[in-house]
Amino acid sequence: MPIHPTAADLSRRLADNVEAFCRRYLSNGYRSGRWWCVGDVFNSEGESMYVRLTGPSRGKGARGKWTDGATGEHGDLLDVIRLQCGDRWKETLAEARAFLSLPQPPIPGRARPLPAARDTVESARRMLRYGRPVPGTVAAAYLRSRGLEHAVDQPTLRFHPRCLYRPSAKEPAGPDIYHPALLASVTDLSGAVMAVGRTWLSPDGRGKAAVRDPRRTLGNQLGHGVRFAGTVSDLMVAGEGVETVLSVQRVLPAVLHVAALSGAHLGALILPPGLRHLYIARDADPAGESGAATLRQRAEAAGILVTDLDPREDDFNTDLCHIGPRDLALHLAPQLDPNDAVAHLQFEEALAA
Repeated sequence: MPIHPTAADLSRRLADNVEAFCRRYLSNGYRSGRWWCVGDVFNSEGESMYVRLTGPSRGKGARGKWTDGATGEHGDLLDVIRLQCGDRWKETLAEARAFLSLPQPPIPGRARPLPAARDTVESARRMLRYGRPVPGTVAAAYLRSRGLEHAVDQPTLRFHPRCLYRPSAKEPAGPDIYHPALLASVTDLSGAVMAVGRTWLSPDGRGKAAVRDPRRTLGNQLGHGVRFAGTVSDLMVAGEGVETVLSVQRVLPAVLHVAALSGAHLGALILPPGLRHLYIARDADPAGESGAATLRQRAEAAGILVTDLDPREDDFNTDLCHIGPRDLALHLAPQLDPNDAVAHLQFEEALAA
């Protein structure tokens, strides 16, 4: 075995220690005969994923191979680490070497060529595939705490039980950590996933995780957004955050809502063809006002009618939490086109909430 083993070598060594591996990385599972059963590759409780504990070192029936019966995904133990590390290959190899008590390789010299850029769009799609539905999770508790219980079943949202958070260069150096996260699918106009928005959450879901930057996006975000579908094709509400547009959607459920995830990306949002009237749900801060102004200019140049929607406080989710859906509907009513307000503003739904 070389001093710095290859990925295949690491995979075989991990398989030689398969039960110890499962007890560390899949600790919410249990042994059942020749198998280790657990909920999924992210160490959730359950038994849909099973890891072979016995068998040859390679080939058919090899120990360390796993399959998730719920998703059809499968792989080896190095894949478990890779997925738990957020598909970051360098960290995956370092974690595997640390588990096996192997020395880390030397840092490459500057003269060596840089590795090929990672396909962040595919990484975002993979992360979403490993997400799970929101109902019954910490993400559902988070949405309820923000007055957004209507959004728990939105297919655009997913839950990640153990999402990697790496401190940025602006934060004090420290180890990578994991938190539960709300995932939001960022798509283009055709519905293809281009990125994923991540909001790291506290363990009980009553707020965001105690990290410096609890919101980040992975993938190609420019021009795309998180889309919450409506039945009306020529109206759209655009805003920055997922919580902002979901707050407006609560009382305007028939209208397409799109979250750009930042003020700068709000200004760059690609608008769908056939759009007649664009409502911009602004955040009351300089970044939100700048993004809204840029989007307005672009939309009006394309012949689209544009109306700004202004919150009472800093954003519409704060409004929803403080005054409730009924008064939010009353606040929005005079800002909407009278025909749109009559046709689409849901006072009855707000009153029943």
